[in-house]
Amino acid sequence: MVRIPKTIFQKMVDHALREAPRECCGILAGKGRTVRRMYEMSNADGSRTTYLMAPEEQLEVFREMEKEHLDMVAIYHSHPHTIPFPSQRDVRLAFFPDVAYVIISLKDGGTTVKGFRIGKEAIYIEPIRVIERFS
Repeated sequence: MVRIPKTIFQKMVDHALREAPRECCGILAGKGRTVRRMYEMSNADGSRTTYLMAPEEQLEVFREMEKEHLDMVAIYHSHPHTIPFPSQRDVRLAFFPDVAYVIISLKDGGTTVKGFRIGKEAIYIEPIRVIERFS
């Protein structure tokens, strides 16, 4: 289960809404399964149906996470027009099997957030729990 503080959860949803109709993307970092920090990333694809984190930003985030002794807990992105389930491309590009993949769907004007663990042979639900703050 990924635990996300309410303020970070809302910032993640706001990021998806602000970038629509393009997909947004970012990294959630923390300790264990608890998120402590959110990093908004630029979608280098600038696409409505795909995302690609800008490589130079990704390197900078990894350096900052290392300096702060944080681990990557999840990668998030939005699906502005489809359900919150990994696409075939999402599955093909899931290079981090130990992190959760959080998808924010904006389909039909709503916001639905779901978490997944993408394995070699299956996609698993990764529960998300919104918490008041990290402890």
